[in-house]
Amino acid sequence: MDFRKNSRPWKARIMIPALMLFSLPFLLALKNADKWLAEEAAWRAERDREMRSEESWLTIAGLFWLDEGENTFGASSSNRIELPPGSAPSLGGKFIRKGEKITVEAAPGVSLYCGGKQIARMTIRAGDSTSPDTLTLGDLRMWVIRRGDRYAVRLRDLNAPAFKDYKGLNYFPPSAAFRIEAIFAPYSSPKNIEVEAKIVKRSKLISPGTLKFLWEGREYEFIAFDDEERGTYFLVFGDETNGMETYDGGRFLDFKIDTGNQAVLDFNHAYNPPCAFTAFATCPLPPTQNRFLFRLEAGEKTYAGAGH
Repeated sequence: MDFRKNSRPWKARIMIPALMLFSLPFLLALKNADKWLAEEAAWRAERDREMRSEESWLTIAGLFWLDEGENTFGASSSNRIELPPGSAPSLGGKFIRKGEKITVEAAPGVSLYCGGKQIARMTIRAGDSTSPDTLTLGDLRMWVIRRGDRYAVRLRDLNAPAFKDYKGLNYFPPSAAFRIEAIFAPYSSPKNIEVEAKIVKRSKLISPGTLKFLWEGREYEFIAFDDEERGTYFLVFGDETNGMETYDGGRFLDFKIDTGNQAVLDFNHAYNPPCAFTAFATCPLPPTQNRFLFRLEAGEKTYAGAGH
């Protein structure tokens, strides 16, 4: 048999599917997939940049609740607020609380700054939903947070061992299957919703409404929250990977609301709350309504360097 007679039709039969394989719709799909994966990589790179920056939660080295009256701070153990050894004078100064009024006073000869200006004494703004006044003492940063009727000094140490020994973040493989379209259902007016939280036990968050979506034939309605400081919306949610591959206190997910109250929930961008990186954060825990009863294998995994 002369196989050469059949060689050209054979080639044609192979080439036709190949041409179909590289048709315009297929090439567009490839291009869109590459764009999406590039966006995923960019988001992860930004998360890594945040963890390496001076604003990283790995630099948070203390949380000190203020008593009424004077609360001294410094490296000596005799202070109400004991700073890391070698990071500050034995007595750096004191915070004075009188109800809702917080004043800070530097000890004689101590260089304490706020907003780039050296201060001796000033009344400072505490942080709740507004930006607090931040004090600088060498490589330390201090500011006052408010939780209900309680006030605490949060300490940032740019030389914190956890920050210097950053381990990097780990993720589940990205998958477009975890990009879910949702409808935002606003309340007639925002609600203050109380949830369980780390350290402070209970925390109040502002909720503008709920997110309704369909996943694998089941309807969900999650409570959404408003992050006024960052000007974004976010979810606090849990799933069956918590305490195993992911942080036991659940994870966060930021989202935007488009025209027509549409939102895309990309769970590939689920990330750890501050409490996954430091023992000195007060994180809200997922409301019962915001829990998946299955393993959501997307987004950020447990931080390998967590030692608390």
